[in-house]
Order: sequence, then C-alpha cells, then structure tokens
Amino acid sequence: MVALKPALLKQLRARDQWCWHCGADTDLVPHHRKNRQAGGSKQREQDVTNIVLVCALWNGAMESDADMAEKARHYGHKLRSWQATHNPVCDIPSGRWYRLTSDGGKVETVEDDIPF
Repeated sequence: MVALKPALLKQLRARDQWCWHCGADTDLVPHHRKNRQAGGSKQREQDVTNIVLVCALWNGAMESDADMAEKARHYGHKLRSWQATHNPVCDIPSGRWYRLTSDGGKVETVEDDIPF
C-alpha cells in the first residue's frame, strides 16, 4: 500500500474523528473503500472520498472475514468495483449517512439517496 500524503491524512483526521463502525477514537487506520483489486486505481489511493478512518479491529475484520466484508458493503465502508465513491457511507454510531466530498468534508444525506 502507498503511504498517504500528510495533507490527505490531515484531512481525514479532521473529518473522521472516530471509527465509522464502532465509534472508537483511538487506533484509527485509513481504509480504502474501493481498493485496486476491486477496480480502484493508483489515483484512488489518495482520493479522500475513497478513504475512511476506522479502528484497526474493524479494518482487519472487513479484510479477513467474508461476512464482515458483506456487512461493510451494506454500510458503504467497502465498495464493489462498479460502485462509485460518491455512494453514501454510514456512520453507524450516529445512525447517519453521509456523502464524502472531494474537499475532505462530508454531507449528511437523506434516506432516499441511500442505495440499499
């Protein structure tokens, strides 16, 4: 994996102050929603709309357990090759869905915009 640029990591830390899955605010790691094996690209590795900070435990579970990966797809934490990174992602602790923006922000979305 390519190391994230410092400016990108700073944007992520400002946007994602806790794990999107459990709400933990420590031991957060960058997780690519769409990795290169799923149709991502080298450019996508540095795209703030493709990366969320999650706890190391959830990151490991998504990558090593098929059932957890499917759950992560349901919440937008992982994306399939045909899905765009503008698809919403769920902040499970708050129960809110967001679209990630290219400027490093997030915009709450309404239920009708959720693709499930």
